[in-house]
Amino acid sequence: MATTTASEPSLAQKLRGLSGEAVKFGLVGLSGVVVNFAVFWVCLNGLHLASLRSNIAATLVAIATNYLGYRYWLYRDRDAASRKREITLFLVFSGAGMLIETGVLGFSVYVLGLSSHVQQVAAKVGGLGLGTVFRFISYRTWVFKAVPEPTEEQLAAARAEAAGDAPGTTEAPDAPAVGVVAQAELMLAAEQIRYAKAE
Repeated sequence: MATTTASEPSLAQKLRGLSGEAVKFGLVGLSGVVVNFAVFWVCLNGLHLASLRSNIAATLVAIATNYLGYRYWLYRDRDAASRKREITLFLVFSGAGMLIETGVLGFSVYVLGLSSHVQQVAAKVGGLGLGTVFRFISYRTWVFKAVPEPTEEQLAAARAEAAGDAPGTTEAPDAPAVGVVAQAELMLAAEQIRYAKAE
């Protein structure tokens, strides 16, 4: 029982992990915001596109750069067994976030009549904030899923297999070897689950 309680993270540890994840998510998101606003400003002022078209172009470019940051930095240790599924869900939820952002911008420009460039940028900031909260929840929940922890039965079976528990074996392995073997068994069990899930 002591090992089970020790392996279970406390609420404080879970919150600490979540806050660290939120900070990294924010850093990747911040780089996406810089890209988003730069492209938005160029489209709005340089190319003289309408505000909604500028917003959609800017958001699409930012989505592409954010995916690279999320997959290869923040969520690099998450399950990548089905990359096609992951990219599809990423695009779906990113598109929903873009609709939230564009909806706020469109409402402020076409309903509230806030049409100056400064007002449009302010509306974009508000929409971006709402879209970011939505994306954070959806990405971590459905897109970049954590690799499932092996069950006790799977770990016990892996330990028995690695220790060579055959009938009639009475020799006890030495203690240091058992610790290394146990760690290797855990890693192998997790990999077996990952590959089974990929199939």
